[in-house]
Amino acid sequence: MEHETQFWQGWMNVIETHKIILDRPKGSRHPRYPELIYPLDYGYIENTTASDGDGIDVWSGTLGNQLLTGILCTFDKIKRDAEIKLLIGCTTADIQLIQDFHNEMLTLFIPKPQVPS
Repeated sequence: MEHETQFWQGWMNVIETHKIILDRPKGSRHPRYPELIYPLDYGYIENTTASDGDGIDVWSGTLGNQLLTGILCTFDKIKRDAEIKLLIGCTTADIQLIQDFHNEMLTLFIPKPQVPS
């Protein structure tokens, strides 16, 4: 349990200490696949590096906060690569929209555990 807490705390620290760049606003088109329209704001965390060499991807949901909702793991069967995407301020409906956007990929959503009060 301690490792799990440290894992999530590490991600929250990254979010709190790095700027989030939302370079693909809701309703914009994907740069390589113009038929794909972003259902929510999408971007990356500045000064981070993901497996593709770019910044760690971020989806920003409709809750309007910077709280980590969970992580979406994606596996592209065609490109044979995997990535993670941080979901921030997402509702259950937001998570479904995001998974639908990635419908050509296999996805696994890992929710951040709620802290007991």
